[in-house]
Amino acid sequence: MNPAFSVIFLTTLIGVGQGLFLALYTGESYAIVNVLPSQQQDFYVWGSAISVGFLVAGLISSVFHLGHPERAWRAATMWRTSWLSREVIILPTVIGAVIVYGVVHAFGWDLTVFGIKTGVTGDLTLILGLGGVLVTFLLFLCTAMIYACIKFLQEWSTPLTVINYTLLGVASGFTFAAAFAAYKAPGLVNFYAAWAIIITVTAFITRSASLIRNSKIRSKSTLKTAIGVRHNRIKQTSMGLMGGSFNTREYFHGMSIVFMKSIKWIFLVLVFVVPVILLSIAISQENTTLLMAAFASQYLGLIAERWFFFAQANHPQNLYYQTVG
Repeated sequence: MNPAFSVIFLTTLIGVGQGLFLALYTGESYAIVNVLPSQQQDFYVWGSAISVGFLVAGLISSVFHLGHPERAWRAATMWRTSWLSREVIILPTVIGAVIVYGVVHAFGWDLTVFGIKTGVTGDLTLILGLGGVLVTFLLFLCTAMIYACIKFLQEWSTPLTVINYTLLGVASGFTFAAAFAAYKAPGLVNFYAAWAIIITVTAFITRSASLIRNSKIRSKSTLKTAIGVRHNRIKQTSMGLMGGSFNTREYFHGMSIVFMKSIKWIFLVLVFVVPVILLSIAISQENTTLLMAAFASQYLGLIAERWFFFAQANHPQNLYYQTVG
């Protein structure tokens, strides 16, 4: 497939936003049971604002992939059968949930505003945040299933697609949270950095599993099934066109085998190896610059990883449009 950078930025940016919100809620939950030190409301307010910023940036970037942006609202009408429609509905829901979470923190509200006294600090944000967590994971599912549900693209049609989208998004969010905490909540830096390392290593295992799986795929389609001709000897000399077409531009990336192998190793290093090393050093040295560098490396690597994810999918129609006559 030929990757669209608007979709690459959509999936990576919202992944960071989702992961950051999960990191904020996790930190607050641990603080309530006294596992972590409590933080000022300012930390959660700014964290929520940044999370919304990533989510909205991803939403805006997706518009550039549309031929008719004015008709974007129609994408939500097929929610009964389309994972894309479900994503279109859930993404604004997540944005709204994070905004509410941040606003409640900003005003310091708890359940006493409804006449309910629990004696638990932050009881209202815990309840609202839990709802946000549920729709956040639902968004990961919807985004990944857009691709995992396409059976004839064997590289995508696997539960590993959902697992990798989720883990990579959460990993990038926790890595950013570690860098953000260095400025707003130093007591949480090691917590976020440690979890970022754990999730990144886990994501490395599952992403490597998908790479190994995809390298062993035997295509279910052949030239015979592609053109509907049953003959022992079929040789294509021309696809009937003197140049390219929509099919040749949109369904094949046009890069060399060497390039594909190179970008695979590039994203493996940038997404997994470099961040884990930098985060480990930052924990021991309390170095804010290394935390920011870890996130920058991981995000750049995620752009390469997502490009590779789309490009690696081999559409069966390429068996037919393989020779420009």
